[in-house]
Amino acid sequence: MSLSMQACAIEVALGGRSVLRGIDLQISPARWTCVVGPNGAGKSTLLKALAGLLPVTGEVLWGGQPLATLSRQQRALQLSWLGQGESASLDLRVFDVVMLGRLPHQSWLSGPTAQDHAMVQAALKATQAWAWCDRTLGDLSGGERQRVLLARVLAGNAPLMLMDEPLANLDPPHQVDWLEQVQCLRALGTTVVSVLHEIGMALHADDIIVMREGQVTHHGAAMDLITHQAIEEVFERRIRIVPLQGQWVVLPRI
Repeated sequence: MSLSMQACAIEVALGGRSVLRGIDLQISPARWTCVVGPNGAGKSTLLKALAGLLPVTGEVLWGGQPLATLSRQQRALQLSWLGQGESASLDLRVFDVVMLGRLPHQSWLSGPTAQDHAMVQAALKATQAWAWCDRTLGDLSGGERQRVLLARVLAGNAPLMLMDEPLANLDPPHQVDWLEQVQCLRALGTTVVSVLHEIGMALHADDIIVMREGQVTHHGAAMDLITHQAIEEVFERRIRIVPLQGQWVVLPRI
């Protein structure tokens, strides 16, 4: 079942400094929502707040239920998380790293099931990382490690996936692979929320949240011209979004 997500008057302070101020959001289920904005806008903080990883003022609702009332097990089953610059122990085997995504589905003290193994294999193949399954994370490049961490998220098979900078260290072909995976997830009813710096990729999302200085300045469909204008404005019109061969692309300001 797809989960809807709602943020009601969310505020976050870190180190005595206000980082998020009065965030109200309604994120539709079975859609891909992308968060964009300049450095320091609060994008990563917002994603962490939605995942329940930070103390907040206000309330986050998942499927109409307050996040605070969900047990850790319930959260883990409903949410897969990929943080910015996330790492794992470099001496862990790739297969075991991805199997961590299946832990919420396993009974206490029980080992992985045949289904767990099948989900891990499928996730590694989806990110083209299956050939490394017996290697350690420390043997891989930065981009290869990112593909393993993406596989861990996919293996969790949660109805809600939050990803902060999932394209970090990925070369263009694997960025396109990720985009195709997100489209498949959405078609299966998964709700995906991501933070991206790559505006051109973000324009392929269903909806875009534009942020500046800890506030949401716009939330709308990625194809709407008003959304494009909001993105150009938040980046001080140093970029422009134009149509090219049936797609929207980002070009520098002339």
